[in-house]
Amino acid sequence: MMLIEETSVPTVALPVAQFKDHLRLGSGFSDDSVQDGLLEGFLRSALAAIEARTGKALIERDFSWTLTRWRDVCAQALPIAPVSAIIDVVLIDRAGTETAIDAGSYQLRPDMQRPALEAFSGSLPTIGNGGSVKITMLAGFGPEWGDLPADLAQAVFLLAAHYYEFRHEVQYDGGCMPFGVSALIERYRTLRILGGGAS
Repeated sequence: MMLIEETSVPTVALPVAQFKDHLRLGSGFSDDSVQDGLLEGFLRSALAAIEARTGKALIERDFSWTLTRWRDVCAQALPIAPVSAIIDVVLIDRAGTETAIDAGSYQLRPDMQRPALEAFSGSLPTIGNGGSVKITMLAGFGPEWGDLPADLAQAVFLLAAHYYEFRHEVQYDGGCMPFGVSALIERYRTLRILGGGAS
């Protein structure tokens, strides 16, 4: 199984100016934008870390997921949330030949924790021996920073600020998130039982 981010978070969706205010950086100077690239990098790093911890895509973009078998032939849980659309489902045989599946044969079952690809009736298409299926989906809370729930947006700012403040530290601290960040994202974390449900 392989989840791939097909499109990245666009720079215009990153709240660099708001992050500067959060850090209380000075403004009104001719070199105000000199740190923009650095701040953007910290925001992207914080987004990635929180997405990894929660299993949620924060800013909307395309993902593809390839797997070799269905866990349940009637409905397959997806590895990321929230999913707003299934773009396509493609069967790939052992020779690499791709066959697009009719969009009328499946549907998205939305869920904030475990969205699923569900057969409209009967079962999902059979994956041949040695073959795979690739599901392309649109996932995220929305295309703009303002689409994020306030607590997740605050968690990103807190973590990005932590990275900024300790950017010169070289000692490994075990990768623990600051307590405030962990508290804010806790309710978004997916409870994994019975082997995760997405394999």
